[in-house]
Amino acid sequence: MKKFKTADFFLNSSLIAGFAIYYLFNQDTDFLTGYFVVGGWQVISMLVHAYHHCFTYKKGSRYYYHRLTLVSILTMPVGSLWLLLFVAPVMAVYYTCICYREVYIKMQRPLAVLK
Repeated sequence: MKKFKTADFFLNSSLIAGFAIYYLFNQDTDFLTGYFVVGGWQVISMLVHAYHHCFTYKKGSRYYYHRLTLVSILTMPVGSLWLLLFVAPVMAVYYTCICYREVYIKMQRPLAVLK
């Protein structure tokens, strides 16, 4: 699971940075593609984490993020799609921060903490 979490962090970071740079140079293109690619990968990642029960304990940041994302996805047909246009980039960066914290802080080996 550690390899998946590390790959997840680097893929999230590169997707966010890649689409941000691409959109800066090609402003006439459809920016929603980046939303759906980054968001789609993060939903797949969240499903894998939920299936393996990895850092999804109650009162944790990943638990609350999963619930918020589930509510956001379920209420998209009702009208939260317009709200997500503004909130989704912040959510994507926050999810990447969660992945970073889990890989590089919470999953360290015990001897690495002593250094």
